[in-house]
Amino acid sequence: MTYDDDTEEVELYSSSRERQAYDDQATLYAIILATEHLERAYARDAITQQEYVQECNKLISQFRLAEKAALSKLNMTTEKFMQLYQMDCPRATERLLNMGVPEPIRSGESADVAVTVAETVQHFITAMDAVKLESRFVDELQPLLSDLMDSLTRLPETAPNDWSPNHKVKKWLQKLNSMRAVDEIDEEDSRQLYLDLDSAYSEFTRYLKRNK
Repeated sequence: MTYDDDTEEVELYSSSRERQAYDDQATLYAIILATEHLERAYARDAITQQEYVQECNKLISQFRLAEKAALSKLNMTTEKFMQLYQMDCPRATERLLNMGVPEPIRSGESADVAVTVAETVQHFITAMDAVKLESRFVDELQPLLSDLMDSLTRLPETAPNDWSPNHKVKKWLQKLNSMRAVDEIDEEDSRQLYLDLDSAYSEFTRYLKRNK
């Protein structure tokens, strides 16, 4: 078989904006596929409930951001996206589009605490992802940290004012509340905010291990 040297190479994109659009769609595709694999692994008892809940909450939060980034300008639903790319992922569809929470949160014991834990995980990941994606306006960050603070204060067996995660989030809320909605935090503050959220999340995961 011979090839024509004059054959043109077809490029998927012609600009950085188009490339970003393809990258966003690839991220959404990967998250849906990862959720399908996670659900199958949990159904086979290949992972523990704690591992499942933490990973599932992470994927659910990432899915919400990826869905908005990939599809908001395409006038396309996630169902249409999955049909377009022939994604046979019924478990991911149920978890991400229909339920929105991990399986044990709906049917496990201590449902109220489980829901609060799930919400806290989601709020942490959503806030950290927003900072990582360079969201710096007060009206973008303040609601995320406010939701996180609300869920942190509802966790049992924690001191609302003395527990490190609460203290760090409260400090940033006070700073943001003293600014105007249209104001932005600078790059140094953005990096510090992410570091503080990451540290608070690590302390939160240690709390989960102590109370499992």
